[in-house]
Amino acid sequence: MPRLILCHKPFRVLCQFTDTEGRATLADFVNVPDVYAAGRLDYDSEGLVILTDAGYLQHQITDPRHKLPKTYLVQVEGIPEPAALRQLARGVRLNDGMTLPAEVSLIEPPAVWPRVPPIRVRQSIPDRWLRLTIYEGRNRQVRRMTAAVGHPTLRLIRESVGPWTLAELEPGQWRETDCPKDERELARWRKENFGKRTAPD
Repeated sequence: MPRLILCHKPFRVLCQFTDTEGRATLADFVNVPDVYAAGRLDYDSEGLVILTDAGYLQHQITDPRHKLPKTYLVQVEGIPEPAALRQLARGVRLNDGMTLPAEVSLIEPPAVWPRVPPIRVRQSIPDRWLRLTIYEGRNRQVRRMTAAVGHPTLRLIRESVGPWTLAELEPGQWRETDCPKDERELARWRKENFGKRTAPD
């Protein structure tokens, strides 16, 4: 049977199982053979990573044509004005083109685990938290988006991918969940789950 694992990747852990430079990898936390990350999460980002041994599911998650929503908790430098939030929502011009419309809101500081090491605090510059949902997966996209509107990202936590969420997983923890067994079941499962959220027009 195919396997589907939800993993909470800690800060400064590579989103892969091997490294020639001695850095921490997923292998330090997940002892499950023959599963691979469906999509990436940067070394300096935290949160949900999906692991599977099913190629058809990995394709479903990573292929940009499916516009699978990915939601992040983003701590940014400064206090974004409404104009900056509107720009993030409408799309931001990056060096590889315009981003798709996103969903963004200012939120109260979430009850999240301490980061080790903590972010660098600048007493003269406040910070705020955003919840940001994107529908594509360019390299370091969220960080580039917030920087483009004048608010560099200080901390980035992926909260959900499609219907899967981080839930109560602590850094380094993982759990296995139901996985569609073949492409036919995936089609039915996609309609029931992925179809609940679609990219904005």
